Amino acid sequence: MRYKFYFISILYMVLSGSALAQDNLQTIIGKVTFVTSKNVYVKFDNTTVIKIGDTLQAPNKQKCLVVTNKSSNSVVCLKINDCQVNKDDKISYVYEFETTNKVLETEEIQENIGISFNDSIQAIEDTSKQTNYVEEITGRLSAASYSNFSKIRDDNHRLMTRFSLEANHINNSRVSVETYLNYRQNIYPKDTTRNLNNSDLNVYNLAVKYDVDSTLSITAGRKINYKISSLGAIDGLQAEKFFGNSYVGILAGFRPDIYDYGLNTNLLQYGGYVGQLTDHENFRSQTTLGFAEQKNNSEVDRRFTYLQHSSTIFKKLNVFSTLEVDLYNKVNDSVKDNLRITNLYVSGRYRFNSKLNVALSYDSRKRIIYYKTYETDIEQLLDEDIARQGLRARLNIKPFKYVFTGFSYSKRFQSDSQNKSDNMYGYVSFSKLPIDGRLSLTYNSNASNYLKSNIASLRYSREFWDSRLSTDIYYRFVNYKYETNVPDFNQHYLGAYLSYYIDRSFTISFSGEVSKYNDETNYRVNTQIIKRFFRSRKKK
Repeated sequence: MRYKFYFISILYMVLSGSALAQDNLQTIIGKVTFVTSKNVYVKFDNTTVIKIGDTLQAPNKQKCLVVTNKSSNSVVCLKINDCQVNKDDKISYVYEFETTNKVLETEEIQENIGISFNDSIQAIEDTSKQTNYVEEITGRLSAASYSNFSKIRDDNHRLMTRFSLEANHINNSRVSVETYLNYRQNIYPKDTTRNLNNSDLNVYNLAVKYDVDSTLSITAGRKINYKISSLGAIDGLQAEKFFGNSYVGILAGFRPDIYDYGLNTNLLQYGGYVGQLTDHENFRSQTTLGFAEQKNNSEVDRRFTYLQHSSTIFKKLNVFSTLEVDLYNKVNDSVKDNLRITNLYVSGRYRFNSKLNVALSYDSRKRIIYYKTYETDIEQLLDEDIARQGLRARLNIKPFKYVFTGFSYSKRFQSDSQNKSDNMYGYVSFSKLPIDGRLSLTYNSNASNYLKSNIASLRYSREFWDSRLSTDIYYRFVNYKYETNVPDFNQHYLGAYLSYYIDRSFTISFSGEVSKYNDETNYRVNTQIIKRFFRSRKKK
């Protein structure tokens, strides 16, 4: 059975698509001009051959910079896969010369697309100029299989398919579409008696946007508004209007069902927000203040206000914060307007120079009380009113040219002294070894009310064939010590990972792992195929 399924999984990948590698590769070199916590700004002599969605190569030959925005001589990239990049580093872009030229004959490179700022701040539009709607489509389709094999437990297998699409100004129109879907298929033994779902389709995002003009947009469907991210997904209508650097927005729709994340028309919600964008050389920010009311059938479930702020100061300090204050309280049919802070989160990251940066964060969260949904437990919940709090500090250092190291400490605690934990993490990475490749060592220690754990790992990574083939091999040791009568135990993991870039849009990967605990040995096999696509259509 297990070998039959393994063959089906591989066949499932192979039939998903195929492509041939090209030999006519060219390389251009750029220079890092600015680095934030998530984004990297790279300057080139010319960016004509670079497209949004392409991947750039860091100095350690790791392809970990995905282009999200561009102008005629610079690009903005999103860091992935624990990318280590610093100011003035040399970045390379490898492309297929003939293929790229053919594409450029029918596509227009849209310049000065805007600023990517903490994945949420949008460029401030010049409303005095007429908008030029240009189609730009980016997407990602992946299919993966996850299999666990054991001699003493049931084998279990899972197929996962994810699809994301952002289609801006379809056919150079005012209409844009975005979506993120996730489908999971579980395969259980035929003789299982467990009452489990065999498959799930989750719709996290599915929305249509219409730009009335350069300052007004209307969105319909399920969408998370990142200016008011604390609300989560909204099923309904959203409208936003800009007045220069200021904006206002309104929303009306429904909350996703709390059990299956589906559409639930009984959970009505509506509200609005105002905000301000700032874009100066030494200070860029976005601040949003809003209000929302959520209902269950016709009764008020929650009424609250929220504040969200992001900023970059002198290109060194990044700040992000959110605050939620509940305004509604109903106990025994008595309604009060008591203020209750349910969520406070503040984080900051300061970059001293290219070799040193430090980050701090604090959060305090209380359980959100929906007065209609939990009406039978309201008095008990308000009486306990437990606040879970957390504090985290992180330090990253580059002591030598090819050496990176860091340390972090986080603490969790509650007002009732339960669910507390202390976590320490450290790493050191050597990005260029005499035998080529990258070596990383990590250690993590965690202590909670019921468990103490120590985890140490060693990983070696290397790329071949102009970085088309990425390889990893790792070993991980885990030690668990329980505060109860459960015996302590050690567990050993040995694994390997292979990833092959057939071209810039098509990647296949394979990973395998063996874990051993006493006389028990388990095997894990994962396969994945990823197809990315991009299209930009010239305005006629």
